[in-house]
Amino acid sequence: MTYEEFLDEVTTLLHEMYNLDDAAAIKLVVDAQDAEYFVAHDDNEEMRTVEQAKKDATALHEAKQNRNQTQRKQQLRKVQQKK
Repeated sequence: MTYEEFLDEVTTLLHEMYNLDDAAAIKLVVDAQDAEYFVAHDDNEEMRTVEQAKKDATALHEAKQNRNQTQRKQQLRKVQQKK
């Protein structure tokens, strides 16, 4: 599949697997692109498979969940420090 088709597949999987709305799924993929997460996929056509798209969708979602959890912990610490 083409690079663009691969990115579309990752976006679709984020929507289907994690019930993200289209905008949130697209933002995750665009942010990953900006961070050069998909450079190897662009250079190597063999990486652009449905199975790899599933792995990448999972990795992107888990990374987002971890960032959210870290932010919640930081906010909680700030609230506790103010007391």
